[in-house]
Amino acid sequence: MSPTTDTDVVICGTGAAGLTLALDLARRNIAFLLIDKAPHPFVGSRGKGIQPRSQEVFEDLGVIDKIVASGGEYPVQRIYTPSGPVDQAGVEMSEPTPEEPYQIPLLVPQFLTERRLRERLAELGHAPHYGHELVGFDQDGDGVTARIATADGEQAVRATYLIGADGGSSFVRKTLGIGFPGKTLGVRAIVADVYVDGVPADAWHRWGEDTAGQVSMCPLYGTDMFQLQAPVPFDVDLDLSAEGLTAFFRERTGRDDVVIRSVSWASAFQMNARLADTYRRGRVFLTGDAAHCHPPTGGQGLNTSVQDAYNLGWKLAAVLGGAPDSLLETYEQERRPIAQAVLGLSEKLLEAAKNRDIHRGREVSQLDLGYLNSPLSLHSSGRDKGVLAGDRAPDSPVTGTGGLPTRLFSLFQGPHWTLLGHDVDDASAPAPRPGLHIHTIGTRGDIVDSGDRVQSAYGLSAGQWVLVRPDGYVAAVVDTAELPTVEAYLDTVGVRPLTATRPTTTEASTDMPTKTSPASTGTPRTRREHRQARSAAERRLDTAQRELQQLSRQVQRDLRSVRRHGETTAIVARSNFAELAVKSINRLTANLRTDRTDRTDQ
Repeated sequence: MSPTTDTDVVICGTGAAGLTLALDLARRNIAFLLIDKAPHPFVGSRGKGIQPRSQEVFEDLGVIDKIVASGGEYPVQRIYTPSGPVDQAGVEMSEPTPEEPYQIPLLVPQFLTERRLRERLAELGHAPHYGHELVGFDQDGDGVTARIATADGEQAVRATYLIGADGGSSFVRKTLGIGFPGKTLGVRAIVADVYVDGVPADAWHRWGEDTAGQVSMCPLYGTDMFQLQAPVPFDVDLDLSAEGLTAFFRERTGRDDVVIRSVSWASAFQMNARLADTYRRGRVFLTGDAAHCHPPTGGQGLNTSVQDAYNLGWKLAAVLGGAPDSLLETYEQERRPIAQAVLGLSEKLLEAAKNRDIHRGREVSQLDLGYLNSPLSLHSSGRDKGVLAGDRAPDSPVTGTGGLPTRLFSLFQGPHWTLLGHDVDDASAPAPRPGLHIHTIGTRGDIVDSGDRVQSAYGLSAGQWVLVRPDGYVAAVVDTAELPTVEAYLDTVGVRPLTATRPTTTEASTDMPTKTSPASTGTPRTRREHRQARSAAERRLDTAQRELQQLSRQVQRDLRSVRRHGETTAIVARSNFAELAVKSINRLTANLRTDRTDRTDQ
């Protein structure tokens, strides 16, 4: 076994969930290792629907345009009946609005979606490691040791957290002994990506909709392939070759003018609906299909997985940066109820499909899902209109005071929190802090709300503020007088103000001795001053310890870069500088501890 190396997070699984989580951590400068036991990326189209809420997530991650260009809108459903073909819409098409810029689901083969995510990850300087199989792990109070089998032998990787994004048969979930209750839905099906002659690409073709012998061919936009889908009996052996699928198709449709030339990928599977008993065990988390398994109806599985990872990413980064561990408890508290509700919807749509109802409406968009009952939702008494804490934050066109048009989503984009004041005096805004962007509409504000669109979208009154989380959900809507509550809330999620540092003094001048008073030296005289000095010292100690932790991790990353890429001058200089900073903070911490002890004794 090779020597242990260190990182912040190990992500097991390179599907949509694992890649989304990796992207979110990458843009937050969190060290991670993304692995998959497969020798190469997944090549199938299985999860081909990208719902509107996931499109918003992909915009924030900087990849939406590439994904849209990789596919297209869902085609018309062409139902072949004894009386002839009948075209009907299968997906409810609504026009985009300023508040909801993405209304139409996209049809993008899963392998193309994941390819675009990998390309975006490469832009941020990272890549998945294929042929790396997680074969075991142990955890303690400080971290997780993952054992990874590679072509070069087994490696041990020490990480602060391990994430199981390794699918429905998750090794991570099974190793943890987490139950995966649910049911088999009594449906076995085949799905295959095929090159076919004799079927036009202008529609999703469906035969035998009212029989057990139904079969469909859906064009896979962005490719020259079709996705063949059909339910099949449980006790039948299947030939998934091009010749076998051509014979299967002809038997069900009677069409001898359709020939499947080749098969890119094919699978036979049983439909299940399952939900993990818990999403966390110590320092190990489950996300995506490892935590929930859906039937394909309604295109909910991949989308729920993407949003799991989007929820978990910012919380991992916050806790690694010094936020309390309790923040990570909200991951399961928020996402497991969502998966439970979505599973119910998928089963409902499956039953409807059995009755020839293939219509899909707003319920599959995931735009209306939120976290109203989350402990992270700071509710204000008496608010009964507009957006509430836990709701998805709407978009809206606005104008910067520099004259250029923009959108709220553009202001939200990135790993930060956003505080937006409506019709407020800029002077009432709280002090800036790292990780928080503050925008105000009103006197000397930086945003102009032409036509009161923000006010309408959020249901705001003059003097109100909206706090938006990094994942685009509303954390609070408060009046100006309640801003101290918001500032205290931000402290609890790791968004803390900058700590003022006292200027250091050099050698005292010997020209003229000066008599100093207790007040001028800062020596506490009263019990209240002692308490204040002690609190200030404790805050400085906490800040120093967090900075020490962050710098230590940075040093480890830099040293790993040195080992991997050679001792370039730039990397060595950076490592040396970081090590000096750590020593400096160690000295500061020791002094603060002494200061704290002295004040306690007094």
